[in-house]
Amino acid sequence: MFNRVLYVCLLSLSLYSAASSLSCGWMDHKFKQHSQESLELLDTMANNSTNTTEDDEVENTVAFPDELYNQASTASAADKLAFTVQILNETAALFEEEDHSSASWEENTVENFVNVVTQQADGLRSCIGSHGHKKKNKKLHLYFKRLSSHILKKMGDSADAWELIRKEIRAHLMRADQMVSSLLTTN
Repeated sequence: MFNRVLYVCLLSLSLYSAASSLSCGWMDHKFKQHSQESLELLDTMANNSTNTTEDDEVENTVAFPDELYNQASTASAADKLAFTVQILNETAALFEEEDHSSASWEENTVENFVNVVTQQADGLRSCIGSHGHKKKNKKLHLYFKRLSSHILKKMGDSADAWELIRKEIRAHLMRADQMVSSLLTTN
């Protein structure tokens, strides 16, 4: 009986230590600010958009990776942060590498968005620190590649294609915010 109690105490202590050791000043003080700013910039892009794309098009082309988010939500705190960092990096790469000139977005808004998302990724990466660096989630990486090839390329990098991407990225950023926020409330 004593061994069980000791085991439960040690397990609880180790889980608490793992969670609290991921708490860092950047995550506690800057993440929400950057998250809100990135969503506001995406909303600004929508306000500057002149297209009328339907949401059904993206669902028929590239399904949102709910399963990956469900898996990540049950992972360790470090793995949740690593997953979120990958989302942010993939998002920044998509907006940096693809031709979005057909979208009626102001270039400085897009640059600011990429900078904020990159700062978020860097800040969260610093919170992971020595808790290990896992390989990229291949399925998540392939999902972002499909966004590029199935939506942007097949629709000719059109304004409608970019509006679909903008909406999809907004959904990702909101889910990522929820995942990181769940870590903040448990610390």
